[in-house]
Amino acid sequence: MTELETRPLGKSKVQVTSLGLGTVPLSGFNADVSYDEFEATILAGYAAGIRYFDCAPMYGFGKSEHYLGHALRANKLRENVVVSTKVGRVLKPASRTKKLETVYGIEWIDPLPFLDTYDYTYDGVMRAFEDSQQRLGLDYIDVLLVHDVGRAWHGDQSEFYWNQLRASGYKALDELRSSGAVSAIGLGVNETDSVVGVAREFPIDCSLIAGRYTLLNHAPLEAAFDELLQRNVSVIAGGIFNSGILATGISGPAATYDYGKVPAAVVEKVKTIESICLGYAVSLPAAAMQFVYAHPAVATLVMGAKSAFEVDQNVKAINETIPAAFWDALTEANLLPSNAPLPTAAR
Repeated sequence: MTELETRPLGKSKVQVTSLGLGTVPLSGFNADVSYDEFEATILAGYAAGIRYFDCAPMYGFGKSEHYLGHALRANKLRENVVVSTKVGRVLKPASRTKKLETVYGIEWIDPLPFLDTYDYTYDGVMRAFEDSQQRLGLDYIDVLLVHDVGRAWHGDQSEFYWNQLRASGYKALDELRSSGAVSAIGLGVNETDSVVGVAREFPIDCSLIAGRYTLLNHAPLEAAFDELLQRNVSVIAGGIFNSGILATGISGPAATYDYGKVPAAVVEKVKTIESICLGYAVSLPAAAMQFVYAHPAVATLVMGAKSAFEVDQNVKAINETIPAAFWDALTEANLLPSNAPLPTAAR
């Protein structure tokens, strides 16, 4: 087993390993994954030292929660791990529910026969939480994240759902945390602004932020991450490969940038990063992972994987030795801003 560093989530009692395992790829995202494959990947993560697992009602419309809960119970792992899931969506029978039009247009392969509906009210949060407990088969959930509240997902409807959360959703979150039903509360979003906005209104512990702070995206350094640090709100960093380009490089057959075509400017930037990686014998995924984890606001990296092989790749990357001169070279090439926190020593 690999020893992975642990960090707290905000002021909560929850401690997470430097790597978490996300279940999106295991829930039918661009691939049909059996339960046996799901379980084998979870067990590979556990064997590698990962003690944090993330799921959501949206992932396979309930499949990720059903599968994860069963895998943890069947292998008697529950007491040794941290589990996060999400609220903001209530699942309803597919035969009687209209399909939502979403920004990313995800088509799950072989999902459970449900569809998601948005609900950030008190009743919606409570129902989603209780439904998740049933699907997971758990009597408590460590981390509860409000899923996709904000403009990045809801666009013109964002204020409507934000007001639902303000009017009564916060009350549900407060009750769940104060009663001990959950230990940490936060958001699960693809933007940073909504996290800062909520943190100013309600005492969250953490937020899963996908794709906003990476080797290619540095906007949170302008002010957002500093404010989250001051408020003791931990960042659970997801999407750190920007959906693929920082894992595969420009030559990868399935290279994408934020689930779309890679812009020409991004291609050129990644080319230069790859060239510097080659010069210092550093793998691109290791650079991407260790750069994000170096920020003091970041508590853990949630990495999706759909096989034991991918889990092992991620563990090797977080532990790969990277010389300090490599980071200096990226900064000198204007690929990293001067105020970016960097790993302080070769690993």
